Amino acid sequence: MLIRKSDPNPIPSSEITPRSAYMNRRAFIAAGALGAAALAADRLAGVMRPEQVQADTKLATIQSPLSAKDLTPTSFYNITHYNNFYEFGPNKDDPARNAGKLQTSPWSVTVEGEVKKKKVFDIDALMKLRPLEDRVYRFRCVEAWSMVIPWVGYSLSEFIKQCEPTSSAKYVQFISVDRPSQEPGIEEVNLNWPYSEGLRMDEAMHPLTLLTFGLYGQVLPNQDGAPVRVVVPWKYGFKSAKSIVKVKFVKDQPGTTWNEMAPNTYGFYSNVNPNVDHTEWSQKMQRVIGAPFWKQLEPTLMFNGYGDQVASLYKGMDLNKYF
Repeated sequence: MLIRKSDPNPIPSSEITPRSAYMNRRAFIAAGALGAAALAADRLAGVMRPEQVQADTKLATIQSPLSAKDLTPTSFYNITHYNNFYEFGPNKDDPARNAGKLQTSPWSVTVEGEVKKKKVFDIDALMKLRPLEDRVYRFRCVEAWSMVIPWVGYSLSEFIKQCEPTSSAKYVQFISVDRPSQEPGIEEVNLNWPYSEGLRMDEAMHPLTLLTFGLYGQVLPNQDGAPVRVVVPWKYGFKSAKSIVKVKFVKDQPGTTWNEMAPNTYGFYSNVNPNVDHTEWSQKMQRVIGAPFWKQLEPTLMFNGYGDQVASLYKGMDLNKYF
């Protein structure tokens, strides 16, 4: 495995601890003043004031029938303060502090591999490919915490159709941006860069899998994966690749960053499964970020609650083995 920086004591995910700081994409949003009651209520915490939002960050959206019902979204403040994005550092507040350095315009996504013809999509063209939908999804991190996030995007399958993969394409690989001068975590964190993730083709084509450009009706903040990422709501969060610059269609299961780093801990599939523990903690319960303290712990749902929609993808598979 190629590692840019040697470190005899790489930082395990279990040692990552949250702090508080914040920097938004293009400096377009400032966090509102938060009282203790607002933080506990979550629905009021960090709500954006209209005068703090630049008009050109707003996205025209339609409501999706695939959006989860009867779920209260996590506050914008918490979604943008509490992040895993190792390219900007290993701590939860590092992305909010450091991600403003990433230049997201101009931006393009290259498509290659098992396709009829190599293509390059400009980010603006990608955003106009299909109507953007508001989709409220549960989001579950492998570190046993969760959020409810109102994403903006459209089904990844719509993009894949434009890529024209051949019948040989069995998997889709996503490569994230690799710019050490703008992403200080690349030199700090001992991983195999650039970040790579992948899905089986039927997972990528499932309508719930979202090509994502925003949240809360605004363009994605840098710390949340700007300007384009995928969201796979029934899998642990690290499967949802951020700041994508390349999509490859391949015949064989691609190497993915965390699976290569620790294959006994981070499986290729990484479906949310309360019956398969992390090597360092149980996955049976999860901590709900921003919830009142008496509601912060709740049982983990199989497939993060999306079993009715996605369980058929894994019929006949031993999910304790193919975790």
